[in-house]
Amino acid sequence: MAETKKLMRALAGEVLDTPPIWMMRQAGRYLPEYRATRARAGDFLSLCYTPELAAEVTLQPIRRYGFDAAILFADILLVPQALGAELWFETGEGPRLSTVTTQADLDRLKGPEDIHDHLAPVYETVRILARELPRETALIGFAGAPWTVATYMIAGRGTPDQGPAHALMREDRATFEALLERITEATIAYLSRQIEAGAEVVKLFDSWAGSLKGEDFDAWAVAPAKRIIAALKARHPGVPVIAFPREAGPRYVGFARATGADCVALDNSVSAQWAAANVQVDGCVQGNLDPRLLVTGGEELVEETRRIVRAFAGGPHIFNLGHGITPDADPENVSRMIEAVRGGRA
Repeated sequence: MAETKKLMRALAGEVLDTPPIWMMRQAGRYLPEYRATRARAGDFLSLCYTPELAAEVTLQPIRRYGFDAAILFADILLVPQALGAELWFETGEGPRLSTVTTQADLDRLKGPEDIHDHLAPVYETVRILARELPRETALIGFAGAPWTVATYMIAGRGTPDQGPAHALMREDRATFEALLERITEATIAYLSRQIEAGAEVVKLFDSWAGSLKGEDFDAWAVAPAKRIIAALKARHPGVPVIAFPREAGPRYVGFARATGADCVALDNSVSAQWAAANVQVDGCVQGNLDPRLLVTGGEELVEETRRIVRAFAGGPHIFNLGHGITPDADPENVSRMIEAVRGGRA
């Protein structure tokens, strides 16, 4: 059945008349049904760790819109928590973590194979979804890339420029490298278990890759992704991997070749025309509508959606946003976007 799913066909390099479509954060606060389920859960982490509810919010956008793929509802910071970091969410401010900035902090973390008991509810969510998704809908698992996860673990929160992580990289290279190693191994173990539970595709989110420049990009964005992808393909031959080095700019070029990724997801800071000429030449690309247009809507949304579809028409393409859909998006605009994609390339 996997070979007939549109997403899997695009990931295998097939050029389709109409690209498959899904959205980053498609299960989210813009949907009233999500907000109702989140209220039932009580808080965000309880939603992530209650398989029946996490599966329910994953299924909601599939029921409403008929996307070609569902992405597991979870959070990239569940892995640091499974490793032993404290994790909580401040209302209106986002996640907070206990920090890892010294060898002593690192020594208190668990090993990469000791995370599975904590993450067992996530694997159960995947199993539920594998049973309950429509037969034509692909199931995507995911994790944060090591650099991005490390930025949160080092700073204890999101930061505008990932300054604390860059500082640790310069000032205590040994601790920084050991932390990236721990996260890399844990990510391999985590994604492998998701695949065993039923994920057909996995995606690696490197949300802060754009703050890495030159040799640092090679060392901390390219090399860990290459290692994770190689390990997953050795364990699970045939399972495709989507990589998202957000805001990589010119470093999107050659990223698939360098890492072994089956598809490169693109943010909306690069044009579809440029990406078609420079990135899609190596295989499947995913993206890259500006999420803002799902707030503003109108003819601009329809025209830009069609323009992106036309730009990528010469190669394998998965239609998506350049970043996650925002809470203030209009659900009706999502319907208009899907209609514009599926209405063809004219």
